Amino acid sequence: MADQPAFLRPDDHADRAPDSAAVVVPTTGQRISYRTMVDQSRRLANVLREHGLRPGDHVAIFMTNVPEYLEVVWAARRAGYFYTAISWHLTPGEVRYMLENSQSKALIVSADLADVAEQAVGDRPEPVLRLLIGPDRPGWDDYAATVAKAGTVPLGPELEGQAMLYSSGTTGRPKGIVHTTINAARRFGDVAGDILWVNRYGLDPSTVTLNVGPLYHAAPLVSAMATHRYGGTVVLLPKFDPEQTLDAIERYRVTYAQFVPTMFIRLLRLPEAVRRRYDVGSLRTVAHSAAPCPVEVKRQMIDWFGPVIYEYYSATEAAGHVSIGSREWLDHPGSVGRVAPGSVAITDQSGRELPAGQDGIIWFTRPANTFSYHNDPAKSASMFNDRGWARMGDLGHLDGDGYLFITGRSDHTIISGGVNIYPREIEDLLIGHPAVDDVAVIGVPDDEYGESVRAVVTVRDGFAGGAALERDIIDWTRARLAHYKCPRSVTFVDTLPRSVAGKMMKHRLIEQLAQAEPHPAGSA
Repeated sequence: MADQPAFLRPDDHADRAPDSAAVVVPTTGQRISYRTMVDQSRRLANVLREHGLRPGDHVAIFMTNVPEYLEVVWAARRAGYFYTAISWHLTPGEVRYMLENSQSKALIVSADLADVAEQAVGDRPEPVLRLLIGPDRPGWDDYAATVAKAGTVPLGPELEGQAMLYSSGTTGRPKGIVHTTINAARRFGDVAGDILWVNRYGLDPSTVTLNVGPLYHAAPLVSAMATHRYGGTVVLLPKFDPEQTLDAIERYRVTYAQFVPTMFIRLLRLPEAVRRRYDVGSLRTVAHSAAPCPVEVKRQMIDWFGPVIYEYYSATEAAGHVSIGSREWLDHPGSVGRVAPGSVAITDQSGRELPAGQDGIIWFTRPANTFSYHNDPAKSASMFNDRGWARMGDLGHLDGDGYLFITGRSDHTIISGGVNIYPREIEDLLIGHPAVDDVAVIGVPDDEYGESVRAVVTVRDGFAGGAALERDIIDWTRARLAHYKCPRSVTFVDTLPRSVAGKMMKHRLIEQLAQAEPHPAGSA
């Protein structure tokens, strides 16, 4: 790879090629040039400064995938602010928690989220600045008019801001993840080391990045901003739709795309005639992350898209990073990559290191980043051991060649009859059952074994949940997996609580099941 430039800023591309496309929106036909995006971000940064925000203060972003999103993050990034991207799926109470926890001094909202935002803010005195993209609303300043009045000459230092994104809350309340303080000596654009791992895929001005994930999630947001650092174009869809995704790849000759495994599954479930209708030959790299990908699903995607699919294992905490390309993965199916010798250790709960092939807690022995959870020192300390190793809450094992395999989350382990059972192995198998649309495997109380395995399933069109299908699913699993790992019961539900990143929100699922009326196992 060529040496990285000392500074990486979209401003440089606005000066070099002002009319080049920074963002295109297929659903509306909008095309935003680099000059426009950069100037808008400069104006908004000045608006924030004029309202008293200083480097190190927090800006909250509660927006759907609209092009202004990228103006906002660049404004915060260039003025030395922390920016918190809030999921648009949250309730007013959850949004309020994030505003209070982050102590955000500015809140920027898209029109379709205005009602939720207003309930979340309530009678709080902060955020002091509240900007709304959309129709006039009492108590809110109009985003476009406010930004248009500001100038583009910086009214304060241009420092490198930082994201403070929240964990997805798969095991409890979301936690704000902080990697570093705002450094007054670190000028805007000083990030080459931070995003070097992203540019292993060769981003440059010819890159066309397809963004189908929500920008409040770390992976889509980092990919979009890295594309702008290197002068490429971001094709922004409001949400993932399988056929719209294929159409955008063909129409814009997309070279780089970021997906999660649930998106792969939905793409593969398109009729064969639809899949063959679109040319995906422009793709040079398809990255996927965020959640485990069933082996057969990934194999089918490689057969379709070609050996352009790369997987990486990391998290918003970014304690470590492991990746694997298609050809290497085909030789080691299920792995997330080969680790550098001595960089990863697997231990049991007592801290004893485990040999190759045994599942345990994954530790990064030389953490790539330090991190902490905002206003939660106890939780922060729990993620490191006395040797300075860092974990991200996952379980897995190393094989004899140093390849890492993820088994699941430590909080999701089922202990039945004193034996550890890891749900991911069972879930990856069950997704291949012809009747199963989505599945989560959990432990439920059992008088004899302590816990027993239960599969919670949504069914595909043309199938109906009930005792017969429950028996079929259990028998099908027993023919393919050791019996002690197999579900002893199946519950059928209408939907499962997944985040848009594809992560199963098991704590919410367990709450929903507990609140539901008792019914016989297997009934709808």
